[in-house]
Amino acid sequence: MLLFILLVTGILWVTSLGLIFLFLKQRIRKWKALQNGLEDRVSIGLFHPFCNSGSGRERVLWVALKCLQTRYPDSQFVVYTGDTNASPEEVFASIKDRFNIVLPDSIELVYLHKRKWVEPINYRVFTLLGQSLGSIYLGLEALMKFVPDVYIDTSGYAFTLPLFKYLGNCRVGCYVHCPTITTDMLHRVSLYRSEQPYFHQQLRSTSSSNKFITSTIRVFYNRFFSHLYRWAGNCSDIVMVNSSWTEEQIHQIWQCPSKTYKVFPPCDVQEFKSVSKKEDNDENASIKIVSVAPFRPEKDHPLQIRTMYQLREILREDEWNRIRLVIVGSCRDQEDAARVQDMEDLCKHLSVEENVQFRVNISYDDLKHELSDALIGMHTTWNEQFGVVESMSAGLIMVANRSGGPLMDIIMEYDGSRNGFLATDENDYAEAIRTIILMTPESREVIREQATASVDRFSERQFTKSLLEAVESLLR
Repeated sequence: MLLFILLVTGILWVTSLGLIFLFLKQRIRKWKALQNGLEDRVSIGLFHPFCNSGSGRERVLWVALKCLQTRYPDSQFVVYTGDTNASPEEVFASIKDRFNIVLPDSIELVYLHKRKWVEPINYRVFTLLGQSLGSIYLGLEALMKFVPDVYIDTSGYAFTLPLFKYLGNCRVGCYVHCPTITTDMLHRVSLYRSEQPYFHQQLRSTSSSNKFITSTIRVFYNRFFSHLYRWAGNCSDIVMVNSSWTEEQIHQIWQCPSKTYKVFPPCDVQEFKSVSKKEDNDENASIKIVSVAPFRPEKDHPLQIRTMYQLREILREDEWNRIRLVIVGSCRDQEDAARVQDMEDLCKHLSVEENVQFRVNISYDDLKHELSDALIGMHTTWNEQFGVVESMSAGLIMVANRSGGPLMDIIMEYDGSRNGFLATDENDYAEAIRTIILMTPESREVIREQATASVDRFSERQFTKSLLEAVESLLR
């Protein structure tokens, strides 16, 4: 009897979901037919709920839009955004101020009001699944407001791809900055970066007797989620990835190499190369270290502060007094702002507050000014997909995490030559910075020259070429 009840319940659920799917598909088809009657151009929709956040992901969005508008001037372009507190004029002014980007033609912003459902703060447990289900809800809102001919996700919300493909009958593509789940997560629960939103905070506080059970459940949960993630990703007609590390992850998880393209992000290489640098021959001058990254948990800014504490331990007092770390980043919400406050408190706790400064949501010109008189760049994200190129272009000697994109694509250490340094923990970072400080100006200049010579393959020009090759099949 119980089996019969379960069977009937399952049939009712499947039937209900099927009817809902058909109802939505019919409504969306009628809505799309109405749009086609009003607008004769090919429409291209880009899904980016945090389009006004000012990070590297947003730069990819706006440069991609610029080159697509230039290549396909007769098309209609739409950006789905959850930044309901910013008018279109404010958004466009912001991208000019932060990225020095001016779009050649107008675009339409479709405002989404359900963005809170993709924010990790709402999912203290089962974060991956919660955000993915939330993205489906947000994607439905987007689909009900505008049905494009071509849909491109540029934020990493893979579960919106089947919505637009099967409900909206769209050709779909995506640009993957970072996989939602990685191969490491399929085999173990990493405690190394417990602040990241996709790891449960509770795991660290679990008693040792329960950790094995918790870890085992977590691994099976990740593997179950990876199958859903693979299905969603394979709905995409073309997949663009931003680095060799991301490409490797996507190959292993999505298993669709034939439609995957490596498209390095667009870095304003030439503009940053033109930044004027101060002379590097004054042994008594201040030594400025700059970090450029959004104030997100995965960027691991606390590691930079702990590095400063460690650096003070291994430098002479007169050397330490010359050191200053400037942390430049963007805040997209109150959670990010609270994170900055926590880091300021950590600086006071470690007694390095006099040597650390925070610069939040600064303009493009202010960023160039910060880089112009800096000697060293620091980047601490573990398994960073891509980063550090702008700082290298501006002549900074980079110290980046020995993982991800910097390890596989950007920083090179071999045969006695290098264009930067790689590090793992605060001890490594501190030793690398100390090495740079103690180098002769001539030795530092050699590293700078090698760094600036290596970054041209990450330029906007190369990005435009690779992007257009990848999306040609979607827009043909």
